[in-house]
Amino acid sequence: MVAASPLDPDAVLWSAPVEERGDRPLLVLLHGYGSNEADLFGLTPHLPEEFVAAAVRAPLAPRFPMPGYSWFTIDGVESRDHDEVLASAEAVWDWVDEVRGDAASVGLLGFSQGGVIALQMLRMRPQGAAFAVNLAGYAFPEPHAGDSELAEVRPPVFWGRGARDEVIPPRFVDHTAQWLPGHVDLSGRVYPDLAHSVSAEELGDVRVFLEKQLAAPKS
Repeated sequence: MVAASPLDPDAVLWSAPVEERGDRPLLVLLHGYGSNEADLFGLTPHLPEEFVAAAVRAPLAPRFPMPGYSWFTIDGVESRDHDEVLASAEAVWDWVDEVRGDAASVGLLGFSQGGVIALQMLRMRPQGAAFAVNLAGYAFPEPHAGDSELAEVRPPVFWGRGARDEVIPPRFVDHTAQWLPGHVDLSGRVYPDLAHSVSAEELGDVRVFLEKQLAAPKS
């Protein structure tokens, strides 16, 4: 596996100052390809305020001329760098280990590439996160050593995607539709008029999902 580039702690956007975090649950926001930490941080007013949201910046730069940051390299329509997926997921876990403090739980919310990382983090530590939200992302097709344990733990996962999304290759969508039900407690929705984006309707569904996680009994 390629060496993980650490996340930049100075780039993280927090919804609450350190003195107000305490044991509140931590929600890690993982942006998409060519974007940055400010993107998903804009969703925080629409999320339950019980969470402390932390929007992190991906550690890699996408290929020129794409701006922003990326979690892994995309080479053409179909090719993805699996080693970078693993390295970036490990880098986020390393950062979480450093900052979570007394947080009651850790949840993951990612868009597109960030959704891939959220699911990969679950596969690496099936009991490390309470849940994941995957928006317009997918499960990477390469098997992982943690997949069998994940299928036993079955953490809650919300998968939302647009029926008009032409960015994610169909084979990744098909694989995810087959793979997720056997490994997680899956809920979600396909939005007929949505492309590669997030809609107000989808945000409402995400909020309901997150509220259910807040109300779920702690094991």
